[in-house]
Amino acid sequence: MDQRKAPQAAIGQVLIEALPYIRQFEGKTFVIKYGGAAMKDACLKNMFAQNVTLLRKVGIRIVLVHGGGDAITKTAEKLGLTSRFLQGRRVTDKEMVSVIQMTLAGKVNQDIVHLISQHGGKAVGVSGLDADTVKAHPHPNA
Repeated sequence: MDQRKAPQAAIGQVLIEALPYIRQFEGKTFVIKYGGAAMKDACLKNMFAQNVTLLRKVGIRIVLVHGGGDAITKTAEKLGLTSRFLQGRRVTDKEMVSVIQMTLAGKVNQDIVHLISQHGGKAVGVSGLDADTVKAHPHPNA
């Protein structure tokens, strides 16, 4: 078999096998949590963006919820603030809220939007503060 035809045949087979799943999930909404190592490793970041783009192209709507704890900690350190954690959770005082907003909405969110667009996808970054999308209350033990 021609070497160029072999990869095309394999791709065709994968698409045929994926078709029932594409049909099943077309028009559905997937909520994806993106964080941790996937946000740090360049290869994983690119695979993530490619996969999100592919899911959207086959008709699956994506809502992406992202982390950014390391970026928050680094930004806080640059500003001379110390991140505090209680039982593995960040203690968020008024100063830290500003750092979190600046880092997540201003930097991390936009970096993700840009990454997805580099892979042919379309994305819009929205902060949980926009239109009161997310409401939070202090943890009782904080």
